[in-house]
Amino acid sequence: MMTVQVPMWSDASDAELQFYREMGIEAVSVMFRENDWDYDSVCRLQERMARYDLRITDGGSFSVFKNPVIHLGLEGRDEGIARYNRFTTVMGRCGIPVCSLAWQPDGAVRSYKRVGQHTRGSVSGIVDMEEIAARKPSHGRVFSEEEIWYNFKYFLDRTLPVCEKAGVKMALHPNDPPAACVMGIPSLIYNRQGFERAFELAGDSPYLGMKLCVGCWLEAGDAFGNLMEDIAWFVGRGKVLAVHFRNLSGPMPYFEEVLLEDGYGDMYGIMKQLVRCGCDALISVDHASHGMPEFGGMAGAYGYSTGYMKGMLLAAEREVAAEREAAAE
Repeated sequence: MMTVQVPMWSDASDAELQFYREMGIEAVSVMFRENDWDYDSVCRLQERMARYDLRITDGGSFSVFKNPVIHLGLEGRDEGIARYNRFTTVMGRCGIPVCSLAWQPDGAVRSYKRVGQHTRGSVSGIVDMEEIAARKPSHGRVFSEEEIWYNFKYFLDRTLPVCEKAGVKMALHPNDPPAACVMGIPSLIYNRQGFERAFELAGDSPYLGMKLCVGCWLEAGDAFGNLMEDIAWFVGRGKVLAVHFRNLSGPMPYFEEVLLEDGYGDMYGIMKQLVRCGCDALISVDHASHGMPEFGGMAGAYGYSTGYMKGMLLAAEREVAAEREAAAE
């Protein structure tokens, strides 16, 4: 059975924590601010969250796991990896089982964050691959695919032993958008074969898993892989640690991030496949709209979409259970 979680920042207010509690949420994915992830600070946050019956199930900090120095093998790489390992160690001491990993030195690249044709008047992420393709290399030159994979293996060799000692698993997110090369940097994970290669380089270690981002599969469409088949394959091998649930207006070269019910992806069919395959991962809404400040901003936007997702999950669990009962008769 999957565990619904919501994303929040480490400096979330008590009102936000109470809001999540009222949503019936118990699990939270925390994105830590720069100075918020030392052991004492994390413990204080956990104590505050416990008052609202919340627990941290997934942790990350953007400068730690989206670090171009590590991803591109630049000067200071070893210090960056040591910092990642310190973060992992703190997560382990605090009993947080999953930490984030995304091989994206420029983060999730978007052409615009604005109102789109399909966003119901809300500000959302928009990708136009023609606009992105016209940009100059983001780090001064074009890197080779071999460099990126070498840097990833260099990172794994120095982090997996720390993960094992700490009891913390890394959840690797695909590149977003999942194009072969973005602004001069080849993508590590832009199709299912990338995940297979990553797991092979990790020696199939249980401490490297994936964030199965439905949005990224939908962004690339069949070029990423057959989503339904890939869910069955990766879930069956115990590789799915977390699921990001997101819908789009259409696949690349142009898409807008939209409400779960508005995009081209069959989100209920995807949810049923996750349930049918026995997925026991964390699941959360990914990239909700920015929301109205007067009505909770991002928390309010995530509240609506998370409630919608929870409803689909409950319906899928009941429908799959009924299918199995009928088949057993």
